[in-house]
Amino acid sequence: SLLRQVWRNLVGNAVKYTGRAAEPQIRIYADSDDREIRYHIRDNGAGFDSRFTHKLFNVFQRLHTAEEFPGNGVGLAIVARVVERHGGRIWAEGEPGRGAEFHFALPRPATEE
Repeated sequence: SLLRQVWRNLVGNAVKYTGRAAEPQIRIYADSDDREIRYHIRDNGAGFDSRFTHKLFNVFQRLHTAEEFPGNGVGLAIVARVVERHGGRIWAEGEPGRGAEFHFALPRPATEE
């Protein structure tokens, strides 16, 4: 149920921040290797200045005003906590006016031999 919250927050943010795009696009995809499965959510929305990426996953840190986009500034902090609690990692890239891409990786489950 916690990982469902990760998806709700990340996809919800993609929808929210593409709301003003002339032709909103959201792409969700995954890839993997021997160690982890990586998930990616890319949009062509408002984006953010990558110089402030370190603030994204902290409580009450917003890169856009509440007037521009509603929210309380805790969603990405919750996402980071859940991903880290599951032994994973999270990161993001963005460019103002050109969209954002959020990534999270979770360790591959151990296989029985």
